[in-house]
Amino acid sequence: MSLSVARPLVSVYTEKSEVVPDASLPLPFVFKAPIRPDLVNDVHVSMSKNARQPYSVSKEAGHQTSAESWGTGRAVARIPRVRGGGTHRSGQGAFGNMCRGGRMFAPTKPWRRWHRRVNLRQRRAAVAAAVAASGVPALVQARGHIIEKVPELPLVVSDKVQEINKTKQAVIFLRRIKAWSDVLKVYKSQRLRAGKGKMRNRRRVQRKGPLIIYHKDQGLTRAFRNIPGVEMLNVDKLNLLKLAPGGHLGRFCIWT
Repeated sequence: MSLSVARPLVSVYTEKSEVVPDASLPLPFVFKAPIRPDLVNDVHVSMSKNARQPYSVSKEAGHQTSAESWGTGRAVARIPRVRGGGTHRSGQGAFGNMCRGGRMFAPTKPWRRWHRRVNLRQRRAAVAAAVAASGVPALVQARGHIIEKVPELPLVVSDKVQEINKTKQAVIFLRRIKAWSDVLKVYKSQRLRAGKGKMRNRRRVQRKGPLIIYHKDQGLTRAFRNIPGVEMLNVDKLNLLKLAPGGHLGRFCIWT
């Protein structure tokens, strides 16, 4: 799929959501890059694997019991069986991966190949595709962002926004540029995670909100970091994991 934005000029908005007169910018060429969902998903899968920590099961797991096969001639399976009597455990199968309390097949090892190398040009092409998709309203809406009242995409604001250093000012700014609806969506989506992640410091899950891409941090990160769903990214360190979370194109981006 090769979609791109056809608008030649982009308006610049102040922190009060007013158009800066005579400040229109030509659309950067990266917004006309080919949009490749397959490439973005492939690179995202490889990059997200690089944050994993090595893990393995214990070397002795499943073998911490005394068991011996009964041999043939008893019309039962030849799996090793726990010795002794006087308990339900005696006579039960042991060691095998098909047994309750036995070891797993091919126990995991910490020297597994955890890291995945991604070609530099592939990474660059994926980032370019993610940036281009952020300028297509249909793709941004398809990803679930609420942008009906946003003046235009890509949304460019003046550098004065980088000087915002209070969360109260940040909320006022998001309301004025009509991006607060997307943040409210995040508030409403907060819920408990299903599964074991609740025990592992990942109790709550929520949707993604706007991504603010800045050049100089003059207090901006401190102002926006406590608003749920809002993320910040330096323009010199564009990261595919934030531009296309989950490998899905169309993140709602606010550019300074």
